Amino acid sequence: MALKASIHKVQLQIADMDRHYYNEHSLTVARHPSETNERMMLRLLAFARHAHPDLAFGRGVSAEDEPDLWRRSLTGDIELWIQLGQPDEREIRRACGRARQVVLYTYGGQGSRLWWEPLANKLRSLSNLTVIDVDSQSVTELGRLAARGMELNATLQDGMMWLATPETSVDVSVEIRQQAATTQ
Repeated sequence: MALKASIHKVQLQIADMDRHYYNEHSLTVARHPSETNERMMLRLLAFARHAHPDLAFGRGVSAEDEPDLWRRSLTGDIELWIQLGQPDEREIRRACGRARQVVLYTYGGQGSRLWWEPLANKLRSLSNLTVIDVDSQSVTELGRLAARGMELNATLQDGMMWLATPETSVDVSVEIRQQAATTQ
């Protein structure tokens, strides 16, 4: 018998002082049985960092031709493609060809550094690609916030980010490995 996704209800309040975006989102997040709490929380982190009324979650880890999150225009064009992990060069180039803006979040500590080193020079020419590495300690702490029902507050200011529950807060450390020429 196949395992079913676990459903998480999230009340996410966002105060993004860098983009002047202040809103509350009621989200239903399905966590695939093979997905860790850390990865699910990274999807929520990415949602908060790029929040927009039209930003939506993809179908999940089993959908190979879809990102983890995306924003489409009214005409169906992909405005923003957000993916987590360490995809191969071909997948990254395909995403950059399909979307106006691509943001890739890596989170594997030393493993993500080893993945990035041979790709860095090959991907520099992709002017619509941003690569962000989330510190492994931050990832671990984010995983501890996961629950079936969550009240989260995301605060973004001066490029820094905090994600908090009523009980605790996580200061999320990131390293921008590559910044797109233009961002939205």
